[in-house]
Amino acid sequence: MVVPELRPWRAAKPHAVRIAQALRPRLARAAAAAKPRIARLARAGKPQVARVTRPKTWHYTAGAATAGLALAAGVVTAAGPWDSSGQRTAERDRAVALGRAGGTDHGRVPGAPAQPRPAPSAGPVLTGLGGVSTVKSAPDGKALAKTLTPLLKDPALGPRPAAAVVDITTGRRLYGTDSDAALTPASTTKIATAVAALSAMGADHRLTTRAALEPDTQEVVLVGGGDPTLTAREASDGSASLRLLADQTAAALAQRGIRDVTLSYDTTRYAGTQKHPIGVNPNLALVSPLMVDEGRTDDSTSGPVARVTDPAADAARRFGDLLRSRGIKATSPGPSKATSRAKTLATVDSPPLSALVERMLTNSDNDIAEALARQTAIATGHRADFAGADQAINAQLRKLGLPLKGAAFKDGSGLNRADRLTAGLLTVLLAKAADPAHPELRPALTGLPVAGFTGTLTTRYTDGAAGVVRAKTGTLTGVNTLAGTVVDQDGRLLAFAFMANNTTDPAAAQTALDRAATTLAACGCR
Repeated sequence: MVVPELRPWRAAKPHAVRIAQALRPRLARAAAAAKPRIARLARAGKPQVARVTRPKTWHYTAGAATAGLALAAGVVTAAGPWDSSGQRTAERDRAVALGRAGGTDHGRVPGAPAQPRPAPSAGPVLTGLGGVSTVKSAPDGKALAKTLTPLLKDPALGPRPAAAVVDITTGRRLYGTDSDAALTPASTTKIATAVAALSAMGADHRLTTRAALEPDTQEVVLVGGGDPTLTAREASDGSASLRLLADQTAAALAQRGIRDVTLSYDTTRYAGTQKHPIGVNPNLALVSPLMVDEGRTDDSTSGPVARVTDPAADAARRFGDLLRSRGIKATSPGPSKATSRAKTLATVDSPPLSALVERMLTNSDNDIAEALARQTAIATGHRADFAGADQAINAQLRKLGLPLKGAAFKDGSGLNRADRLTAGLLTVLLAKAADPAHPELRPALTGLPVAGFTGTLTTRYTDGAAGVVRAKTGTLTGVNTLAGTVVDQDGRLLAFAFMANNTTDPAAAQTALDRAATTLAACGCR
């Protein structure tokens, strides 16, 4: 089923209701047609299929009706989180496999060269941008304050939570409380990392892993390019394949009559310590420019898990095994550095940066976040370590004219408690990503988890603003944050950020943040 092109959410309420009534039979037919496929997937051992969106979700508000229709239509179509274009079809993930890692380059033949494309504006996320608004004005600030302030006084949010709401159409701040207070942001830091990386490298940029041959020595060097999505598994999602690299390398060696090589690996693309300040932690591997499957010790693709002790050595060992299975004798690998005389035998490229950003945001992927922070440092002439990444992110955001007072980026993922962001900066980052003058920043919005459907919001908002709130979560002990976009009852697209530090009950704090976002979605606030 092809999702029909829908008018902006800012359309009048009667229009949204008419669309809902007209499409209801079509959605029912599509859902019935999809049942056999969903059943086959469930029997094949896929993660449990979740139920289709409740009718009350897409009737949640008149402004949300069209959003719910887009989501419901996506639910009953074929498998796949989203494709490399960035045009969101992530809602389909709910109907197939909630545990899938998404955000990579779906839909192309494995091994075939992919053409880099930036993620364009995704209709359901960026509806109405650049168009003529049918809503005469944004919500009233006083009405917003009257609605949100009591919710933000919830004791679960600690002694002094911060918040900001911005009208994306105009960039004007509509509401703020301690919005310029620099607080620990946790994983909402990834929004800043995304914007900095995209502005520095562009949405088409790819990360290359290569195998090089040193002349006269028959030494093959596996050179890490900083791609955290390099995989040793069967790559069906567009990730760079170590298997394909081994195929091409073995063929290139055979053409040269070489069947016996010394194997080494090069990690000199990054500098400084590989260990994050939090130390060994299941939430991320050592920050290395060479790793496969994020150094995971099981078949998982996201979430915390034990990691290998040396990601680069592990990747090289696996590469050696693959070469040997292809008739090339290879020594046990050791560290080295490819010289300028080394001849490239083969290369594999990551998905485009747009897809890496989407995957990072949707799954809150710390390994991708740290890689993109280092790559931003390299692209802007800074040292490729934690300090250099901090300087690079600051510099890129400053170039965009963003308010950085009090901001600190001690890592790219938000795991470092020394990170500091303000609610005001988070909303301005989101508004800048929606700016028609900066289309390269769109993936910072298209990658936001969809409430009740994808990523870190999959199990949240199931009885509230599912599909209407799209936001990045942030959670550390004593820290709960939420920042993203929402379409209010009148169809106005808003950016919001809610930040709570010194919380004592994470579940209660999360519920309070979700309640505030849901209320914002339901608020006409005139």
